[in-house]
Amino acid sequence: MTKSAHNTGASPSSNAPIQNLTATEIAAAVNARTLTCETVVRAFLERIAAREAEVMAWEYLDADQVIAKARAMDAAGVSGALAGVPFGIKDIIDTCDMPTQMGSPIYKGHRPKGDAACVALARKAGGILLGKTVTTEFANRHPGKTHNPFDFTRTPGGSSSGSAAAVGDHMVPLAIGTQTTASTIRPASFCGTFGYRPTHGDLRCVGVKEASGSLDTLGLFAHSVDDIALFRDVLTGSAPVAIAEPVRPLRIGYCRTHLWPQLEAHTQALMEDAAQRLARAGAEVKDVTLPADFEGIENAHRWVSSFEFSRNFTWEIENHWNEISETLRNNRLKDGLSCSFEQYREARELLARCRLLLDPVFEDYDVLLTAPATGEAPVGLNKTGNAALCVIWTSTHVPAMTLPVFKGPHGLPIGAQLIARRNADRTLFSAARWAWRVLSQ
Repeated sequence: MTKSAHNTGASPSSNAPIQNLTATEIAAAVNARTLTCETVVRAFLERIAAREAEVMAWEYLDADQVIAKARAMDAAGVSGALAGVPFGIKDIIDTCDMPTQMGSPIYKGHRPKGDAACVALARKAGGILLGKTVTTEFANRHPGKTHNPFDFTRTPGGSSSGSAAAVGDHMVPLAIGTQTTASTIRPASFCGTFGYRPTHGDLRCVGVKEASGSLDTLGLFAHSVDDIALFRDVLTGSAPVAIAEPVRPLRIGYCRTHLWPQLEAHTQALMEDAAQRLARAGAEVKDVTLPADFEGIENAHRWVSSFEFSRNFTWEIENHWNEISETLRNNRLKDGLSCSFEQYREARELLARCRLLLDPVFEDYDVLLTAPATGEAPVGLNKTGNAALCVIWTSTHVPAMTLPVFKGPHGLPIGAQLIARRNADRTLFSAARWAWRVLSQ
């Protein structure tokens, strides 16, 4: 077992290694011409060269291609919100100059003709695509090759495993993943990064292989809340806006949910302590219990996600069945192919009802505090960990963020999760930054 030192998320000093700078700091330095794009990418490529053989976060990376691109950007005098910032892309997202293989032999060597919208927007803002990060097979259950950067015997989580591990190991300051169940929030918790799932529908998914359109979103990984906010502005095509400070004490609903018994005892104690510390720091913290309908949300999510997934992958099923893993065939596809349209529609209606039932909860709270994962990343690489804790929030389309604030009994990362109402992503950013300051002390 090998472990490495990681940035805790606090702003580094001006003398910090480039690999420890936030995306915001890198962009400011490149725009001010105190750093060059080539200097930045070389620093991250050195980190990757030192660590990739054990972490295995990357599916495709061509160092010569990246350096040539950085030199061209320096010669052109690049500027923009992400000027010179390297970023990684989950390998279910199209790129015009790199293969998109989706963790499946079916798509080995597949070369799209254009960039996905998120890639094009990040490049337009001056970002440098470093490479494609490992995904589980079709962003589902069958794991890829990536190891947890804090302990190589443990999972990094899924399905955005490579993106989370690459950011967690300081191989890249920003990365994009996706989430249909827990594919951003859970690996962010396991890999010690900030992870963000936006309000459903806010970020364009053109050029992203769809799993379940009713649930899919992009997911962002970074080293600070400010970087998350900046990246979101870029991906919405908006001018960057600074995060506002809370104008009054935060109203935080502490929401254990009916899944509380699934948490490890150590994680339960960390969450209880977090609620108390936030209250001592001035927040108004009260317990929140969700309506009884939410106890059926896991089952409903299962049928909605599997029904849509199995229809979306009809071509692969009909033409490449034997190249699909047994893990995928015997779980998500088995469920989806057995699910009738009537059962799917009934499950979809339950999820819609829960979204309506959640709205009144936020009348008294700015954000909810809850757990993103049951504990530290589990030992073993053949599974990606318990995804249940994220199902409620993914299914209700609300924005969520993991804060890397805890250590488990083995010294490995565990996050705390904040949830805001739909379309209140900037409220989430404001609350998350305040909570980070309190809980990271």
